[in-house]
Amino acid sequence: MKKYSLAGIIAAVIIIFDQITKVAVRSNMELWSSKSLIPDYFNLVYVVNKGAAFGFLNRGDITWQRTFFIVITVVALSAIGMLLKSTDKKDTFAISGLGLILGGAVGNLIDRILYGEVTDFLDVYVGTHHWPAFNIADIAICLGAFAMIISIYRNKPDASDSV
Repeated sequence: MKKYSLAGIIAAVIIIFDQITKVAVRSNMELWSSKSLIPDYFNLVYVVNKGAAFGFLNRGDITWQRTFFIVITVVALSAIGMLLKSTDKKDTFAISGLGLILGGAVGNLIDRILYGEVTDFLDVYVGTHHWPAFNIADIAICLGAFAMIISIYRNKPDASDSV
C-alpha cells in the first residue's frame, strides 16, 4: 500500500470515529454533565474547550483562540504533508503516526470551524485527581506522536555507522 493511501485511510478512520463519538455525546448529554462508568477511575462527560491541550488558552475573556488554533492547525497539516512526503515508504511507524496525527488534527479542526470549540468527553481520574478531559482526536494525536518516536528510535543511525 502506498504511504499516502495508508496515512489517508488511518486519518479518515480517526476523523469518522472522532466525529461520530462527538455527535453522540452532544446529542445524548447535557453540556457540563457527567456519567460515571467506572467509579473513581472513568467518567463520560460533556465539556467544551476553546483552547488547546490541557485547557491552554481556554478562557472566555479572549476571542481570538478560534482563529489562532485554526491557523496553527492548517500550518501543522502542511508540516504533516511535508513530513509524509519525505518519509520512506517502508517506514510504517512514521506513516501510521502521521496518519494518526493528521486524523486527530482534522477531527478537532472540524469542531473549531463548526462550533468554535472542541468537544471533549473522556474523563480519566483516580479519586479526586482528574486528567483533563479529552476525545478520540486527542488520543490519535498522542498515539501518532508515540509512533513517530518509535520510528525515530528505530531509524537512528548506529553509533558504529558514524565512525
